[in-house]
Amino acid sequence: MFKDAVIQNRTCRRFLEGERIPHELLVELVDTARLVPSSGNKQPLKYLIVSDPAACASVFDCLSWAAALPDWPGPGEGERPTGYIVMLHDESLVMGDLFTAWDEGIALQTIMLAARSAGFAACPIGAFKKKSLADALGIDRATFAPDLVIALGKPAEHVVVEDMPANGSPAYWRDEARVHHVPKRSLEEVLLEK
Repeated sequence: MFKDAVIQNRTCRRFLEGERIPHELLVELVDTARLVPSSGNKQPLKYLIVSDPAACASVFDCLSWAAALPDWPGPGEGERPTGYIVMLHDESLVMGDLFTAWDEGIALQTIMLAARSAGFAACPIGAFKKKSLADALGIDRATFAPDLVIALGKPAEHVVVEDMPANGSPAYWRDEARVHHVPKRSLEEVLLEK
């Protein structure tokens, strides 16, 4: 059932660095994402693929990881992503920030689901040093604005989705076994029926 694919499609922050994501798969993920609906069919999103280990290291240095885990600096050696897709928007094609955000959300979910179906996992990262990333990758910021970095690789962590207690915290957390717990509001809390 499709719902099972959604449940399995969790943000992953630790990867098996020894098992690189194939460049061809990154291309396929972008090819799939380019087909999704777009506001006004403007299609302002552009994608930059990073799969070379040295370039991956440059991207990694620009990223911030896991706001809800302030004592965790991010994945250590051996657990870092093996590929990235940088999502940018073409400044000449945007219809406004809201529409770009919709397009990004649709494309991101498509990339994440497609990666998971191929046995890989992803972590969308919006907290990154935009100027440093643009400089490291040679992005012309006058034309293309980097909006999101999608870190990809073979998953090395177990993620559990669990019901959030009423009035509970939505903050994700890790237990002593490094299992990543993600609380979700109940259907009763989010479904407003009349």
